[in-house]
Amino acid sequence: MPPLVHHSRVPRSLVAVATLALLLTGCSASPQATESTAPVSGGTLNYASGDAEPTCLDPHVGGNYPQALVGTQFLESLASRDSAGTIIPWLASSWSQSADGLAWDFTLRENVTFTDGTPFDAAAVQANIAHVQDPKTGSSTGYLAARKVVSTSVVSPTVVRLTLSEPDSALLESLSQPWLAMESPTALARSQDENCAAPVGTGPFTVASWVKQDAITLVRNDAYTSPPADAAHTGPAYLDSIVWRFIPDSASRYAALQSGAVDVIDNAQPDTIVQAGKSSTIRHLDAPRPGASNRIELNSGRAPFNDPLVREAFVRASDVDSAVASLFQGTATRSFSALSSIEPLGVSRPDLFGYDPEAAATLLDEAGWTGRDSDGYRTKGGVRLSVVFPVSTNQSIPAEQSLFEQLQATAKAVGFDVVLSPLDLSAWYTALGSNSYDAVSAPYTKVGPDVLRTLFDSAGIVPAPSGYFANHAQVNDPEVDAWLTEASQTADAPKRAALYAQAQNRVLEGFYVLPLYDQQNHYLLSSVVSGTRAMPTVSTPTFYDAWLNR
Repeated sequence: MPPLVHHSRVPRSLVAVATLALLLTGCSASPQATESTAPVSGGTLNYASGDAEPTCLDPHVGGNYPQALVGTQFLESLASRDSAGTIIPWLASSWSQSADGLAWDFTLRENVTFTDGTPFDAAAVQANIAHVQDPKTGSSTGYLAARKVVSTSVVSPTVVRLTLSEPDSALLESLSQPWLAMESPTALARSQDENCAAPVGTGPFTVASWVKQDAITLVRNDAYTSPPADAAHTGPAYLDSIVWRFIPDSASRYAALQSGAVDVIDNAQPDTIVQAGKSSTIRHLDAPRPGASNRIELNSGRAPFNDPLVREAFVRASDVDSAVASLFQGTATRSFSALSSIEPLGVSRPDLFGYDPEAAATLLDEAGWTGRDSDGYRTKGGVRLSVVFPVSTNQSIPAEQSLFEQLQATAKAVGFDVVLSPLDLSAWYTALGSNSYDAVSAPYTKVGPDVLRTLFDSAGIVPAPSGYFANHAQVNDPEVDAWLTEASQTADAPKRAALYAQAQNRVLEGFYVLPLYDQQNHYLLSSVVSGTRAMPTVSTPTFYDAWLNR
């Protein structure tokens, strides 16, 4: 799919991207800048991502974090969230729900226009919900978040009604996510290839070009009028443009930041975070993702982890604490929860996840894995105790991949043959979609505790239209389903918290997951960059308020 250029006013110098070698040899580090008392307009910010380059820039299609990272700069949602966790207005100025919770009316901001000139109105919201729910779109994250919406209707040009199949206490949280961001209906009517190359939103920047395996160039939307309620200013962005590069190698990304070739990097490694802490020209933005913790999910839908004794044995055989301490150098804190530490309804159970190889051995004996083959691995009926563990090299930073290797070693001592399979993102998704795994670390970001329903309700074993399913532990427990369903329907906050606690305790006590730490979001910024923050929704950086002190 060739890149599409929609803005002839973009200089070729912004579109062309030098090789990394030229970047590093042709640029010198900028001196430490003193932050201005007032924002400065102009300039190009260079961003280097270590996440996988998206195959499609439209977050309705699939719905992964790399799409959200870049999409935050040019797409906007109906609602947002402030730093206290309160849902606040964005493209919707207000909302109300019916007494039975089955109908929601959203009043939309007036005089907002998509960057192709299409009005943002109730019909546009209808078109976006329909696009996410259309199986041909291949949505996963957005599709699951909007699955209770059964119809939409135009009450007036500025009021749209969403009708639900049942009450949804997480609806506003879901609508604040970039995977349900609003896109131009005119643009959505194009082919998917065209829309993937350059989605059209209402945001402060627009997609000028995308040179695959190189960079995305974003330029300022001079007609921008719709910042979220907690933005630091109104009107257009300060930056002229953003060049969004892809540098997979962590050391190369950090070297580019040190040299001044780029201004911001993501997916920083623990050692570079520690180095940055000693630098006077680099700042660290730590923004853990909401929703689920980073965890290893054990596939209870097939052997060997369909046996709870074997699941518990694997957990007891995994020395997570030592691995986190040695590899993350204080940049990550061990989790004992299925939810992120920034989710107030998370249940933490350190009593369940201690390293105890003797207990693991006893559990395997009890489960009948009493034999040993010539390599020292446990056997049962002549079958080796193997654990197929596909690893996404795009989503797991090197330190995390090393952690998996350390867990592989401690589990081997008890008799598990953990087969780590490093895969690129496409092959990793294929392995999960075909149920070709026993254990997996699959990051899943969703605003609020309703992520538990996405991850552990048995309905999540059924693939979304994209072919992806989110319940990788394949928890199939009618009581868990009932608790999560009731929690998603109730407006009673204490009752909702109690139901989510019951579900979490059942999942943790069933050893369906092995919690590791929060989903890591570490951004390193040159001191020439001011005004950057992480969105309190899914912790992606926003450069709307950012400016450069070069």
